[in-house]
Amino acid sequence: MTEEFANPLESIPATGRIMGLDLGTKTIGVAVSDGMRYSASPLETIKRTKFTADAIRIDELIAQNQVVGIILGLPLNMDGSEGPRVQSTRAFARSLAQRITLPIAFWDERLSTSAVTRMMIEADLRRDRRAEVVDKLAASYILQGALDRLRN
Repeated sequence: MTEEFANPLESIPATGRIMGLDLGTKTIGVAVSDGMRYSASPLETIKRTKFTADAIRIDELIAQNQVVGIILGLPLNMDGSEGPRVQSTRAFARSLAQRITLPIAFWDERLSTSAVTRMMIEADLRRDRRAEVVDKLAASYILQGALDRLRN
C-alpha cells in the first residue's frame, strides 16, 4: 500500500462541497457532494478535448458549486498495483493542481464503472442511455465512497 493511502483524504477540508472526478480516456465524469456531505450526485460528463479546455470546464464547475476539494478516482489494477492509467491520472492531477488551489485526493476506483453498469442493467436502462450517464454515475460512486469514509 502506498503512503498516500494511509489517509488519502487528509488534505480535504472538514466542511464544504467536494467534487468527484472519474477520469477516462474520452470523458471525465463529474459528481458533487451536498453541503452536508451525505450524498454524491452526478453532475455532468465532460467530453475530453485538450487538457486546458477540460480544466477550464472543471474550474467553472468548481466555482458554480462552491467546491472546496476534489476526489480523483485512481484506477488501480485489481491486485492493487499501478499501471499506465494510474500514471496518466497522476499526471492529470499534477497539471490540474497547477491551475487550481484546491486539494486533490485520490480514491481507489476499482470496480466503480462495473458496479454502476450493473446497477443500470438491473434498472433496465437502454445501452445508449447507459453510455450517456455511466461516467458521471461512476464519479458519483467514487465520491460517495470517499464521503462514507470521511463520515466514519
